[in-house]
Amino acid sequence: MADFASSPSCLRPASNPLILKLEHGAALSAADKVTLEELCARTREVEARQDLIQEGERPEVVHLVMSGLACRYKVLPDGKRQILAFLIPGDFCDLHVAILGFMDHSICTLSRCTMVAISSESIAELTLNHPRITRALWWATLVDEGILREWLTGMGQRSSEAQTAHLFCELLVRLQAVGLAEPNSCYLPLTQNELADALGISPVHMNRTLQQLRADGLITLAKGVLTVPDVARLQAFAHFNSNYLHLLRRTGQA
Repeated sequence: MADFASSPSCLRPASNPLILKLEHGAALSAADKVTLEELCARTREVEARQDLIQEGERPEVVHLVMSGLACRYKVLPDGKRQILAFLIPGDFCDLHVAILGFMDHSICTLSRCTMVAISSESIAELTLNHPRITRALWWATLVDEGILREWLTGMGQRSSEAQTAHLFCELLVRLQAVGLAEPNSCYLPLTQNELADALGISPVHMNRTLQQLRADGLITLAKGVLTVPDVARLQAFAHFNSNYLHLLRRTGQA
């Protein structure tokens, strides 16, 4: 599949992805947005499949994805890897991780990424002096927990086809929320091994699963582009409900 580096405009929002994401969690003021723009001002490029931090290391900063795709993962003693989360533009790689003495998982890029390293002092300043941003950060943390719960449910109770379809529905909605997907397609250059590591199945099983979804006319996946001919049909097949992404703010609150 294609890599982000070969398509630099893909997964690179025209607007600040952090602001686009956090506006789903709180009504940010103009001053809030300026603060967030300043927070994201110093970026660096990281090549694909590079560790940002490894399990056991002491976390000193919070990593923020501005473009590209990253993931949280763990490696077992026998070398098997479990991907715990996909991180898209606008996502923090564990917001309050600097509180911990050491990492209990690793974080790596899956594509070429633009990243921001944010100090724990900067996060503390945000939470002390910017109540709307603080509310949005709480929301983002709760959404991360909701996604993890949904992944656990999928691994425990869904077939591999339904689990894969559900993941595709989720990523399509999450990318749409930060302006990085069309109504029925998105750039998603994940390898079959990476999908298998996220879903807890073997690469061979992953290959058969994708073939079945294609044969049923539910998806096409070519050159790193996921296309869903009928989004409602795929969502019905996966029993997908986006409520765990909490993209609608609570009525009557900022």
